[in-house]
Amino acid sequence: MAKTEKDPKQEGDKPEAAKQEAGKQEAAEQKAAKKESAKAEGGKKDGAKQEGGRQEGGKKDGAKQEGGKKEQTKKEGGKKGKAEPAEKGPPAPPPRLFIKYQKEVLPSLAQKFGRTNPMSLPRLEKIVVNMGVGAATQEKKFLETAAEAMGQITGQKPVVTKARQAISAFKLREGMPIGCKVTLRGKKMYEFMDRLISLALPRVRDFRGISRKAFDGNGSYSLGLGEQLVFPELNPDKFTRVQGMNITFVIKNSSDEESREMLAQMGMPFQTEEPSGKKKK
Repeated sequence: MAKTEKDPKQEGDKPEAAKQEAGKQEAAEQKAAKKESAKAEGGKKDGAKQEGGRQEGGKKDGAKQEGGKKEQTKKEGGKKGKAEPAEKGPPAPPPRLFIKYQKEVLPSLAQKFGRTNPMSLPRLEKIVVNMGVGAATQEKKFLETAAEAMGQITGQKPVVTKARQAISAFKLREGMPIGCKVTLRGKKMYEFMDRLISLALPRVRDFRGISRKAFDGNGSYSLGLGEQLVFPELNPDKFTRVQGMNITFVIKNSSDEESREMLAQMGMPFQTEEPSGKKKK
């Protein structure tokens, strides 16, 4: 038999084809490996997302729980703030001078003046305490000290009074603060009058009673004090400057005689006899 001759070209092509097939297999294996690695990474990412979602959910739940706790504490704080009020004690009794006026003075005045209507009898409407501080034009500190002293005496913040007109002789300009005043009504009025009669006037040096004639013709009465230290509320070490004051008792439904009788029955220490003065020629 005759031997067939091999084509050298065909034999040379076989290893090249094998190489190509091997390269294709390697590429396919690499693609498969990449896909598997991508799947694994995707699974890791999904797991990380799930864990992150769980953590975020846990954080949100924790925040909600904390918010609920805060709301509970707020409610508890509100409950504490709105706690039941403490038992109130008995109301403060009315001033003793007011009780005296209602129970003793009014019936006595009605009997003396022959009136049956109690509203027609004289009654105390208000008390006005006034301090004129002329030195305030030179030093404002004097006015502040006087206002503080008046506040401690009356228990009420005073109002600063200002000049109505300019006076060049006193170096005073219009609108300049030169004093202070307080208007007392109700309980404070009766309490101040009680302290004035019981404590302040007896401490006046060489006191011999107040004038019986210091009425204005309409039933109101005015008196003056030379210094403010007659009131025991003031500390003499703090208020060293002597400052006087004017006190006016405004009385309604009254004449001078009726007001004098009412104040005398309430305890006002009038002079028994008016001191004899020099006769006018």
